[in-house]
Amino acid sequence: MLSQFVVSLRAKVFEKVNGDNAITFPNSQVGPDRFEELYAHPAANGRSKGAGLSDLFWYWLSPGPEVHQEHLEAGPRYDDVARATRTFLAGSSDELSAAAARCTAKVLDEVITKPVTHVRLRDLMMPVWAEFFYELVFGEPCPRFARDLIVEHADDVVTSLKCTGLRHPSRRARLTRYLAHRLPDVRHPLPSTLSAVEQVHYLQGTYFNTAVVQMSEAMAHLLLALAQHPHVAQRVDDDRYFAHVLDETFRLYPLFGIAHRITTADIELDEGTKFPAGSVLCFNYPAYHATGYANPHEFDPSRWEHTAARNEHHIPFGIAANRPCPAWRLAPIIMRAATRETLRRVTPHSSVTHTRSLPSRGPCLLVRDGSVPSLRWMRVRDRWEDAGRSVVQLVLGTAMVLHAHRLRPATRYFDTHDTQGCPVRH
Repeated sequence: MLSQFVVSLRAKVFEKVNGDNAITFPNSQVGPDRFEELYAHPAANGRSKGAGLSDLFWYWLSPGPEVHQEHLEAGPRYDDVARATRTFLAGSSDELSAAAARCTAKVLDEVITKPVTHVRLRDLMMPVWAEFFYELVFGEPCPRFARDLIVEHADDVVTSLKCTGLRHPSRRARLTRYLAHRLPDVRHPLPSTLSAVEQVHYLQGTYFNTAVVQMSEAMAHLLLALAQHPHVAQRVDDDRYFAHVLDETFRLYPLFGIAHRITTADIELDEGTKFPAGSVLCFNYPAYHATGYANPHEFDPSRWEHTAARNEHHIPFGIAANRPCPAWRLAPIIMRAATRETLRRVTPHSSVTHTRSLPSRGPCLLVRDGSVPSLRWMRVRDRWEDAGRSVVQLVLGTAMVLHAHRLRPATRYFDTHDTQGCPVRH
């Protein structure tokens, strides 16, 4: 299929953008059994400085990629930002679950007005998580205009990341201006090592970009999997079984495609496996998650009944030794609450192609009256959209890669600042 070709081509662009210094794993040199060993190496800790691939991610994540937690270099600023993020994401399971269910119910009440409602699952979930993270940051219900600003911004980021549309900095700037006005109203202290402008960008990038986008993508994958496996959906009230469903969803549809790290010193795993300082290591999550399993491309939650994720090739939140996702505890709690609130109201049905990148945003029918709709037209429409969208991704992706290399946002930043954001005097 054309879309699979485009996804493969984009992965190769990521591999080649740094030339001979970029190496993708697992490979014949470092297989899946040593993947995490290399990922956890103390010298595999560079984030942005010195990698052409960083220019791409900084371009897509603007404004404020220099204070994005994933792209901050190690040091006092990162420690300060990570500490603040842990504080904002903390809370009891009951409180977090109740907030997620409440925000889900509010959005569903607005959207589900007919016996059968056609939605794009990622679009459906974005206002849910905009509401949720607004409450987490400001401690009050989210006004509708603020929710619209957050969704507009988050959608623009993920649309450009998937190369299904160009980025629109003016849309993002509207949220920046709003957050600058609300900066004194946050619930917890913001990182003191950041300037006021950087604190605004920290809020925007962490909670109203990454958190909203990743949670919306995760829920779209989960609900689409349940829509296409109704026998699985019937059992998610069981907490243990739901954990298996979540593990399988994250295994088959990891939210990260490729995580890149820049080696800050030479790495020698053994006599024949060496990586010099400055190498760009690209860790391919989907490829790693497909190793070590029977029928790895099938959605099968039962595979987790006799093993634990920690014993398998399964790192949906990264690894503890190399800056894991700060939402590793939060995400399963609130996803369970949002899923059950959704299934309590509707039954999802879908026949579309389900891929990890999900550029279709997850077309789905939400059925309120218990009927089983015909999905034939949905399948045909999805195939046509997929072909056209693949061409768009190829053209727009190429344009944005070239534009990012012309702007060189990360390279220019480190030409004038050190790794802690301080001006460099030449």
